[in-house]
Amino acid sequence: MPKEYPRTRRVGEQLKRELAELLRSEADDPRLALVSITSVQLSRDLAHAKVYITLLGYDDQRPEVVEALNRLAPELRRLLGRILRLRVVPRLVFYYDEVIERGAALSALIDQAVSADQQRNRGDDDLGGV
Repeated sequence: MPKEYPRTRRVGEQLKRELAELLRSEADDPRLALVSITSVQLSRDLAHAKVYITLLGYDDQRPEVVEALNRLAPELRRLLGRILRLRVVPRLVFYYDEVIERGAALSALIDQAVSADQQRNRGDDDLGGV
């Protein structure tokens, strides 16, 4: 992961807040109302932004939602240019953030392993009393 600088972090957080507000207020597509922006990674020169999102519902339409956001990106960039006081408004590219799903899957695997271990320990205790 590239080193983050305080300015890129500040601008990234501001972009995240403003994009979330724009999606709530400006998006015509009802699927976009349920988009949650998880993070924004900016290039060091602030010219490019990778915007990571998750969806609340519509999981089966994930590629279509990301595609719709990428089609909407130039308009969002134009609106951000009116809101933010930046010399260059970053080019936006949206990606689906799979970190939350992977975390949930890992958590489920850990829970299964703990449960299996507890059941195995109970079985060993029952055999020890014979």
